[in-house]
Amino acid sequence: MGTYTAYIGIFLGICTALALSAQLLKMTRQKRPSDISYYLLILLVAGLGGWIWYGIVHVSYLVVFTNGFSFIVNLLIIYFSMKYKAGTKTGVIHEKNTG
Repeated sequence: MGTYTAYIGIFLGICTALALSAQLLKMTRQKRPSDISYYLLILLVAGLGGWIWYGIVHVSYLVVFTNGFSFIVNLLIIYFSMKYKAGTKTGVIHEKNTG
């Protein structure tokens, strides 16, 4: 593989790693659950776990790092989504007091 393919791999890994980061930031700032499907997130986590395993087996640190970051982001989205949905079941959304 040429050097340019390594750069393409790095760029694509960063794109993948940052794909849901914006959603995580939005959810934690607004403290409201997102409408993302849990099935989607669970499938993503399973696929990312497979890519992490693949990267470990093939000693590809780039694959392990980028997919590991995405794995953590997806787990955090699941966690905060469940946390904020649990808070809204009572009909009360906890908002920051700005007074």
